[in-house]
Amino acid sequence: MKILVTGTAGFIGYHLAKRLTSEGFEVVGLDNINDYYDIRVKYGRLEDSGIEGAKEATYNSILVSQTNPNYKFIKLNLEDKEGIDRLFESEKFDAVCNLAAQAGVRYSITNPNVYIQSNIVGFTNILESCRHNGIKHLVYASSSSVYGLNESMPFSVHDNVDHPISLYAASKKSNELMAHTYSHLYNLPTTGLRFFTVYGPWGRPDMALFLFTKAMLEGKAIDVYNYGNMQRDFTYIDDIVEGIVRIIQKPPKGNKNWSGKNPDPSSSVAPYKIYNIGNNNPVKLMDFIEAIEESLGIKAQKNMLPLQAGDVPSTYADVEDLIKDMGYKPSTPIKEGVANFIKWYREFYSV
Repeated sequence: MKILVTGTAGFIGYHLAKRLTSEGFEVVGLDNINDYYDIRVKYGRLEDSGIEGAKEATYNSILVSQTNPNYKFIKLNLEDKEGIDRLFESEKFDAVCNLAAQAGVRYSITNPNVYIQSNIVGFTNILESCRHNGIKHLVYASSSSVYGLNESMPFSVHDNVDHPISLYAASKKSNELMAHTYSHLYNLPTTGLRFFTVYGPWGRPDMALFLFTKAMLEGKAIDVYNYGNMQRDFTYIDDIVEGIVRIIQKPPKGNKNWSGKNPDPSSSVAPYKIYNIGNNNPVKLMDFIEAIEESLGIKAQKNMLPLQAGDVPSTYADVEDLIKDMGYKPSTPIKEGVANFIKWYREFYSV
């Protein structure tokens, strides 16, 4: 099976490419290596995957991993329709996992156009190339942020999600709608994955765990929003990757019991499916900070602040469909996951 994984200089994409190639899959990784956050981390992920010379590589050129013959990498923008078309035509993929996107809830409030280009225009190019190249399964990253103003807990894929509170969330909801259209019109099997606050080694520098760890090691105060009254369904990276690998190999066939009179948002008569991938165990932000303090051996100085625009107080994933269809449920305890991240952080930054 030959798989295109977009976003492989990113957090989840890096881990997924390593896992797939270790199991014998042939992977082509794609990323534009933008500077939304520290590109040293992005190049570090590529180097750890055996991709050498990425800094000097020309746009749209293929690099082959020096440590894994099953892995190749290309620097390319999703918005580059001609480049994406050429890649699909030349590589003949069996499946696609689209993880590349402009990330970040708060960044979307100040930089909306970037999200339209990457998450809407870019995703359209992926859909079109999948349609025209006989792709057997398109798996793509959605987000728990699509639940927006929903207050019914745990968040269920069977609930309506039409009230996003950030453009990032709206772009991810749009991806789900666009995917359904292609599943319906062209019989393209698509699966959307709503990730819940992913964390772990090689994690994103704009996320709380990274920011808190960095600040605490530098003796600075951490910003604690909503005065600490937050809950997040923190999900360890290995649990996320396990879910993706299982799902890639099981394209949806369509729900024969689906009814347009009482439509289930998570499925369709078309080969379309949505899953939550979360730990199904919300953690209070103050308990999360305590786990970091314990692992670092440092007491955090806290700067208590109100809730940020575009943010939600709680997330909690209902993963019953994931358990039923894939026989799998994320389970890594928060203290174990945090300790693994901090071990990586200390090694990467030599602190």
